[in-house]
Amino acid sequence: MPIARYLGGMREALHLVWFKRDLRLTDHAPLTEAAARGTVLPLYIVEPGFWRLDDSSGRQWAHVREALQALDVGLQARGTCLVVRYGDAVDVLQDLIDRHNVRAVWSHQETGNAWTFLRDRRVAGLLAERGVAWHQPRQQGVIRGLRSRDGWAARWERFMRAPVIAAPSAVGAHDVPSAPLPEAAALGLADDPPLRQAGGRRAGLALLDSFFGARGRDYRRAMATPVEAFDACSRLSPHLAWGTLSTREVYARANRELDRLRGADGDRVQAASVVSFRSRLHWRCHFVQKLESEPEIEHAHFHAAYDALDRDDDPARLAAFAEGRTGYPFIDACLRALRAHGWINFRVRAMLCSFASYHLWLDWRATGPILARWFTDFEPGIHWSQMQMQSGTTGINTVRIYSPLKQSKDLDPEGHFIRRWVPELSRLEGPLLHEPWNAGRHAVGTDYPPPIVEHAAAMRAARERIFRIRSGGAYREVADAIQARHGSRRSGLPPTGRSRRKRGRASRPGDEHQLGLDL
Repeated sequence: MPIARYLGGMREALHLVWFKRDLRLTDHAPLTEAAARGTVLPLYIVEPGFWRLDDSSGRQWAHVREALQALDVGLQARGTCLVVRYGDAVDVLQDLIDRHNVRAVWSHQETGNAWTFLRDRRVAGLLAERGVAWHQPRQQGVIRGLRSRDGWAARWERFMRAPVIAAPSAVGAHDVPSAPLPEAAALGLADDPPLRQAGGRRAGLALLDSFFGARGRDYRRAMATPVEAFDACSRLSPHLAWGTLSTREVYARANRELDRLRGADGDRVQAASVVSFRSRLHWRCHFVQKLESEPEIEHAHFHAAYDALDRDDDPARLAAFAEGRTGYPFIDACLRALRAHGWINFRVRAMLCSFASYHLWLDWRATGPILARWFTDFEPGIHWSQMQMQSGTTGINTVRIYSPLKQSKDLDPEGHFIRRWVPELSRLEGPLLHEPWNAGRHAVGTDYPPPIVEHAAAMRAARERIFRIRSGGAYREVADAIQARHGSRRSGLPPTGRSRRKRGRASRPGDEHQLGLDL
């Protein structure tokens, strides 16, 4: 353990760097700024209250735990070590302030769920009471205290094109003791899927290299179908969600690759894929900004008119969804693959949310935590915005009710994905694999359930209910206000190669969906 330094009999002042969703050394402004001012106390707080939330899971902790182990290795190579503490953040910080000469706390701004928002307010109260400064630089293109979306895209671009901050070459030693990282069971967590992506910066950088190599060449074409997306997508989303890679360094890498691919001998197909990928980094921050600007959307409808919907959390339908036993083979295959991997492509995420919200008529606040726990890459700002967007409650986006049969036949025409994840149906051939109810129970057997709802009737009923609300007299006025606050402005957005719309105006409802969030 490093030995603390003393100045004239007094303990040297410490600059506490609180790692949250930024588990890296490169492009870490709080660490760099703190290291330039004195001895750093690198801290991660394992908060049991956070890991007991219904949107937290063992797969997320396992990924974070690996990232923290890698972070500690990187700090030790620079002369110090990560301090791990277990408990409530206010209690932990108060103890460190009382026992050590903590001059300032440094951490990135965090756009988390309601729990972390309230925790940060309590931390701010403690630090103000103790007279300890709290410095919170921006981590990504999200702007705290934003009053208008006008000019947001240009500000995002300026932030992303700023130089990536190099990791400090050395960090002053401290003598603060650390606790061991707990196993998932100690946090009351389980369900670490066998196919979960590894955590840590080295794993993230390996994905970055392989994606911009041969693996991501057909990204733009292949991202829609889970048959190909597991390989064709970058799979960087967990590393962006937990901060082992920064959005800015990934954006900088994409720009360098694009310059190379646009040369005389460049690959035009791969260049188009990089352009498409790069635009999604923008949209990623665009959605997180919504939660930053309006934290209430984690629990309340964007548009209050949807409070009149009679969606529920029917236990039987909720259980069928959670178990991947809805009777729709492609839906069930996607649900089971997601549970096993902790990841699935965006098109499928949208379809699953749509199916739960429209066909099963479940409240997005009931299905949202289930999906959040399954996602290793759970990002609250994206998740809750998308749950509402795909459930039709934002008031500004086109209502899209996915047909499970059309998606099945379009995205898995040969049935390879269904056979992999719904082996009960492997004996069926051709169209019957997509519609096993037409084969009869004698052919399907008793291992696979009949459809939980009749899809055409369910789609029709959902559409009627949604559009009844959208036809209300004051609906448009409220929707216009939501668009003004949260809608995209296309000026300054890196071109996607797909749009000829005029720049400088708000996008039409539904434009955001077309770009998606696949990474």
